[in-house]
This record gives sequence, structure tokens and C-alpha cells, in this order.
Amino acid sequence: MHITPDNRLKKLIIIGDRVLVRPTRPNEKTQTGLYLPPGVQEREKVQQGYIIKTGPGYAIPSPTEEEPWKTQEEQVKYIPLQAKEGDLAVFLLNGATEVMYEGDKYFIVPQSAILMLEREEEL
Repeated sequence: MHITPDNRLKKLIIIGDRVLVRPTRPNEKTQTGLYLPPGVQEREKVQQGYIIKTGPGYAIPSPTEEEPWKTQEEQVKYIPLQAKEGDLAVFLLNGATEVMYEGDKYFIVPQSAILMLEREEEL
């Protein structure tokens, strides 16, 4: 498969309860008017950005019961994340890890560091 600018993030796999966030510019405002002024971002250590990819969620431990007649399944089950791709996330910077990927800045954020989500869908 050839990696193009359109699909270059497809080869990234986000692990567990984390999400990949592309930060917004300080004065970037959503269509509904949500934005964090630069002073709040610097003083409160809060950032916002769009979720680009999500991990599978929280892994559920498999039962430990041994029943010889059952086939062994190594399939891990997950509780899905509340955050979805395309959501605008407001998150705590101290819980996030900043990464550079192909010249662009992203944050890897655990779901527990996300304070609020804005989803562009009709209720």
C-alpha cells in the first residue's frame, strides 16, 4: 500500500483508551462557537483539538474459568470509548503526550484527561 497525504495516518494504531488529537489553533472557533481563548489555554493548561483516531477502548479481563470442552479463544474484548473520530475534545495538557508525526503536531490523550466533547451531529 502506498502512503499518501490522505491516508498517512491509517498506519498509526492507537492503543487502549487513548485518542490521537490534532490541536486547533488558539483562535480557531467551531461552527457552534466553542473556542478557548489563548489566555485560558496558557494559564489553565487546557487544550482543544479534533480527534483523528481512537484506540479500541478499555480491555475487559477474560474469565479465568477452565472448561476443557470449550475452545480456547484469545480474542480480547473492549469497552468502547465515549470519544469518537471527528469530535472536538477539550482536554488537560498534563495528561497528554505531545508527538510530532511527519511534521505535524498531535497529542496522544487518555480518555480520562478529556474534559468535554463537541460532536457535530443532530440530536
